[in-house]
Amino acid sequence: MSYDPLDHDFERGMRNRRSVLGDQWVDRSVANATNFNADFQNLITRFAWNEIWGRPGLDHKTRRIIVLAITIALGRWEEFELHVRAGLTADPATRLTPDEMKEVMIQAAVYAGVPAGNTAFTHAQKILREVGEQIGYAVAPQAPAASVHPGVGREGRTASSPALHYTVREPRNGKAPRHTVVLSHALGTDLMMWDGLANQLAADCRVIAYDHRGHGSSEKADGLYSMADLADDAARLLRELDSGPVVWVGLSMGGMVGQELALRHPGLVRALVLANTTSAYPDAAREAWQQRIATVRAEGIEVIADAVMGRYFHEGFRSAQAATVARYRHRLVTTDAVGYVGCCHAVGTVDTAARLGSIRVPTLVIAGELDQGTPVAMAQALVDGISGARLAVIAGASHVSAVEQPGAFAELVCGFIDGL
Repeated sequence: MSYDPLDHDFERGMRNRRSVLGDQWVDRSVANATNFNADFQNLITRFAWNEIWGRPGLDHKTRRIIVLAITIALGRWEEFELHVRAGLTADPATRLTPDEMKEVMIQAAVYAGVPAGNTAFTHAQKILREVGEQIGYAVAPQAPAASVHPGVGREGRTASSPALHYTVREPRNGKAPRHTVVLSHALGTDLMMWDGLANQLAADCRVIAYDHRGHGSSEKADGLYSMADLADDAARLLRELDSGPVVWVGLSMGGMVGQELALRHPGLVRALVLANTTSAYPDAAREAWQQRIATVRAEGIEVIADAVMGRYFHEGFRSAQAATVARYRHRLVTTDAVGYVGCCHAVGTVDTAARLGSIRVPTLVIAGELDQGTPVAMAQALVDGISGARLAVIAGASHVSAVEQPGAFAELVCGFIDGL
């Protein structure tokens, strides 16, 4: 019979304790143990640090967040300070950035009460001032009115007309942007269709999203628009924002605008992602667009809404994600009819086919396997016309592929941008 002098539960607990809290704090705690509290130290090491922190179901960073939230809710400020300090300075694999720490406290304030959140910020900021130099973070004055929701960005409208509503998300890493990316939406939608991708890209890029004229919160203009009009809209937006050359990500109408922008204002475009779009429609499709214009003028957008949803999303998606489809349908029918008709004309008369060879920037073309509005053959025509362009087809996606297959779409866009 053998006997191991090591208490494995205790040793595993100490290993986790040191990983989460750091050697310095644990050494000090152990050195302060006495015949009065040693049993308690042993208990929490085996129970909390082995039985709980040793479970593989959640990583240590997630457990750290849970502890912070609970200590805020219960007002256990000594324990909260311990985990704030450790969270900011401990092992990089489980460390929280100051911004991540801030998000924990903001969320806890909603669920545990603003007074608890206020106290948590007071304690955390004191520690940040102490360890800031160590972790490369400086607490600096900032006016509350200058803060913006990071999931939305700073909102604005162009000074030029028609006024375009836009949002700008600055890089969350606090560094100079790796690229400036513009996200351009489909007909009958608005800039909110890009929220998920915009927030992902804003980790290290400056991200601009905007509403086309007559859409969302942008102004309309009377009459029928051309694709040149929409491209010039984009150009004046970028010049007002002093964006420099941008990576343009456009879906459907947004991809058409991107082509025309690269042709009319080449100095503003660094690279293109053209998704679910075309350089031109055949005559039958052009006539269908004119018929749509006539229908909307006579009867309104509501009468075409179900047919549009049928083209935007395939049957399986419409069945599985009915609430998402309903949201896009509501956005469509609340779009200004004058602006919608104007943009329908721009889309229906798009024609860059003969000029594609003049586009000289890196280009990714994305198609949806199930897209009937702009099928894969139209995407291939773009690839054939733009030197060096490459094609990616998303399986199980119809026309609005960025909504139906957001993960696959984001992977393609991010991979393309990483290669620039």
